[in-house]
Amino acid sequence: MAQASYYTFTGAFVTLGVALLAYLWYSIGQREGAGRYATFFTVNAAALLTASLGLRWLASGRAPYSNQFEFAVSFAWGTVAIYLYLERRFRLRSLGFVAVSLAFVLLGYASVLPARIDPLISALQNHAMLTTHVAMAVISYGAFACAFAAGLLYLVNRNGAVEFLPAPEVLDEIGLKAVMVGFPAQGLMLVLGAAWAHVAWGSYWSWDPKETAALFTWLIYGAYLHVRSRHQWRGRASAWILVAGFGAVVFTFSGNYFLGGLHTYSGL
Repeated sequence: MAQASYYTFTGAFVTLGVALLAYLWYSIGQREGAGRYATFFTVNAAALLTASLGLRWLASGRAPYSNQFEFAVSFAWGTVAIYLYLERRFRLRSLGFVAVSLAFVLLGYASVLPARIDPLISALQNHAMLTTHVAMAVISYGAFACAFAAGLLYLVNRNGAVEFLPAPEVLDEIGLKAVMVGFPAQGLMLVLGAAWAHVAWGSYWSWDPKETAALFTWLIYGAYLHVRSRHQWRGRASAWILVAGFGAVVFTFSGNYFLGGLHTYSGL
């Protein structure tokens, strides 16, 4: 099953690459047929990623969240899943080029990491709590990736001059909706992480660098929602917050390599 999991991962990587080309063709060439192909290949890539993670789960007897390879694949899955939801919700595909590019880069990154299945260290033995904690991270990071895509495209098309991109108002709304999915998921991730830390290490909060970075990321998106609702910040200012917030997401995701602390095992 472990080998089958890697084969389906490879299939998802290739399929997502084809989808990315189709989204580019759709966006620049304005070909509706290319858009349908892009969605078709993205849906199939999501199915293959689901199969890959499921097979790895069966092979290891635990959720596939214990190392950087598994979480990179899960992060890509979350990004694709949230994007497909937004595509269906708003009936547009132009966001797909950026969102699918992020997922494709994550899978490319995962492809150079060790894909072996190792036994869990003692701190990760609480399967249910670990599974829920990291599942919330997958949802929140995927949502924030899509919010970044919306914010970036807003900055490119803030004057509405790029015809093949969605209207600035639509991109602004998509960014808000994506954060409204990711923000509570990130908050629940922090709460579950604190509970898990108490079980594993005897302390709810240790100011571990990665958990501190995750808290800082959550506060950035909290500030975004605050200024949107209380001060009516929209458009360019809020788009820059979405870009900065995703920078914090990437820092948190990769920080175990250079920050040290209790999460260093996840980079192995």
